[in-house]
Amino acid sequence: MNFLLLLSLISLRTHGTRTGPDGGWALEPDQNLVQDQVTDPDLVLEPDLSAVLRRVDPRFLSVTIDASLAAEESFMALLSSSKVRTLSSALSPSFLRFGGTRQDFMKFKPHRRKRNLKNAKNTGESCQQLLPWWVEDQLKKNWTLQQQILIKEDLKRKFKKTSFTEVTVDLLNSFSSCCGFDLIFGLNALLRTSENVWNSSNAETLIEYCRSRRYQMNWELGNEPNSFEKKAGIRVDGHQLGLDFLHLRELMSRSGFYRDAGLFGPDVGQPRDHRTDILEGFLQTGAEAVDAVTWHHYYVNGRATSLEDFLDPEVLDTLTLKTNDVMEKVKLLSPTKPVWLGETSSAYGGGAVGLSDTFVAGFMWLDKLGLGATLGLDVVMRQVLVGSGSYHLLDENLDPLPDYWLSLLYKRLVGPEVLKVRKHSSSAQSKRVRTYLHCSNNKSYSRGSVTLISMNLNQNSSRISVPSLLSSSSLDAFILQSDQLNSRSVKLNGRLLQMLDDETLPDLRGTRLPPSDHLQLPGFSLNFFVFLDVQAAACL
Repeated sequence: MNFLLLLSLISLRTHGTRTGPDGGWALEPDQNLVQDQVTDPDLVLEPDLSAVLRRVDPRFLSVTIDASLAAEESFMALLSSSKVRTLSSALSPSFLRFGGTRQDFMKFKPHRRKRNLKNAKNTGESCQQLLPWWVEDQLKKNWTLQQQILIKEDLKRKFKKTSFTEVTVDLLNSFSSCCGFDLIFGLNALLRTSENVWNSSNAETLIEYCRSRRYQMNWELGNEPNSFEKKAGIRVDGHQLGLDFLHLRELMSRSGFYRDAGLFGPDVGQPRDHRTDILEGFLQTGAEAVDAVTWHHYYVNGRATSLEDFLDPEVLDTLTLKTNDVMEKVKLLSPTKPVWLGETSSAYGGGAVGLSDTFVAGFMWLDKLGLGATLGLDVVMRQVLVGSGSYHLLDENLDPLPDYWLSLLYKRLVGPEVLKVRKHSSSAQSKRVRTYLHCSNNKSYSRGSVTLISMNLNQNSSRISVPSLLSSSSLDAFILQSDQLNSRSVKLNGRLLQMLDDETLPDLRGTRLPPSDHLQLPGFSLNFFVFLDVQAAACL
């Protein structure tokens, strides 16, 4: 049992353990810690519970599958793993974006004859048709070798042109529909004519196939167009890209079935150099074609970063500068369009080995969710659910990594309503204590409750003071910690999180605690506090 956790979970008026109704442990009052109560807090919170600051999309936390998984089509079968489907379904509702660098080097090459598509119905596999365990084991072994090939391509920036068939499309449709995801399919934007106009013929074939199967899909066109020249020696300016999107929207309307489907883009990289010019040019010609403006964000270079970067509040704050830059341009040129992070994680270049897939990555991830929602982003798509790189949510054995558990807790505890909260610092270490406030997810808690998202980037515990609006309420505490910052495991309230079997998640119940006017955050912890009895007007 973690003694530090027991001492510092919540109010300094509590201490000791007892067995809870679920067989776990809980805290019980102890009036002998009065001397700790007079210690000045590191942070004082002043929340406004009277009105919602803004609302994000209910699918705010969404996920991606990198197109590299389909570079060798047999690996797409991993999406039929019972474990993958169990873990993915728990993250619903969500968008599922299929795209990335290799989407612009892939062509749809159907194997079935066109006459077989006439009057065809949705023939996607059944949700009960799962991957046999021996096939899954072999694919996982082969995937280790496949990743080495993909890494070499990334380092050389030489991407092999490949093709995919109906198999990839069918599996994506089955996976997304069975897991409760809304699929977004990324089309190849580097198929171009001699006049450097997008050649839509291959996309038309794919769209017709999907229409014939009546697959519910949304679309994107191209990935990080600011990098086309570096990756493929082709330069596409924002003005032309916008015209290409208008053409795609026309194709969607012409299909009938996709007339009202979503189209998102342009998936530019974060603002730097000429990338803002591409975004501006796109908005001037193509904004009316898209349902949301998308851009990508990573904090650091995965090949030149350190553990300290993942805990540096100045690094985390760079998201504010980048987001404000994008938001200003969108508001100026297309003020009604939502703004999404269409792809994001901790470190670009496939992530930072030994960091992006460990507990310490959770500080960047949770802060991005909290800060992004406050700044005005409507959807944040995590790169990547399963597949290549070091920033995945499921490891090479398809087991959940710390950021998966963090994402699952966020989904269950945090509602789409963002609340305003002022913060007053009283110590130097307060800069390393970060907090955000939402209405609670009303599928898990009654209306009127609120969820405080908090993290402590300090090695030592930190103390937060909450006003009477919150301190009079009992609360559920969810404290995530790990024995090592670079560990691939995580504990919730002192208990190791792991699946019970391939189709069963563990109990993620919080620890019920009595009212208190202070919260004590353990060192290097990620925390959710659900205040049950506040009856916040904004959340009713």
